[in-house]
Amino acid sequence: MDGKGTQRLDGDRLLDVVVELLESTGYDSVQLREVARLARSSLATIYKRYQTRDDLILAALEYWMQQHRYAGITVPAREPAPSLHQGLMELFRAIFEPWERHPQMLMAFFRVRSSPKGQQLFRFGLDFVLPAGMAVLADVEDEFVANLDSIISSLIYGLLGRFTAGEIAVTDILPILDQTVYWLTRGYEAQAADPLDGGNTQPVGDGDLSSAMRLGPV
Repeated sequence: MDGKGTQRLDGDRLLDVVVELLESTGYDSVQLREVARLARSSLATIYKRYQTRDDLILAALEYWMQQHRYAGITVPAREPAPSLHQGLMELFRAIFEPWERHPQMLMAFFRVRSSPKGQQLFRFGLDFVLPAGMAVLADVEDEFVANLDSIISSLIYGLLGRFTAGEIAVTDILPILDQTVYWLTRGYEAQAADPLDGGNTQPVGDGDLSSAMRLGPV
């Protein structure tokens, strides 16, 4: 989005330059004078669109993610996936595989997600992820959705922090997430299959999941 909230998908030289800097030399290399020089623009033009450097980087991340990260997310057909684990992992792979190909963008994403601009970035991603997530979890009990969200959100945030700190590789994130989702969903499906279990059996259905499902720092 630009400073006025307009989505730009048809090419934007200014944001392209910021993305190139983020990918090539990292978050700290994005300096407004250098951006203006490479974009053949001016500081005055940049400030007309973005009040601060942080606003410019946030806009560049949203621009890149809409073109690359969220482009592969689709709402699945009503036919159920072979398992809840498989349905969730198809969604998570669509979200995280672009990061594996662009690790510097993931580092920039985590920097912004951990900053005061983090909630704005989160809300932007939720608009893309929520419809697909609602489809995958349409027949799942609301209590499990809330518990799943709490666990997976914390896990992903921790994994991104460890990656940014150099403790794990970017390609370690999805396998860890896969194993966690497998064991969580296996336990849920075993409990749901037990007719003697007295737990909550109310499915989420097609209601508003936005307060119950975040699917991590998307």
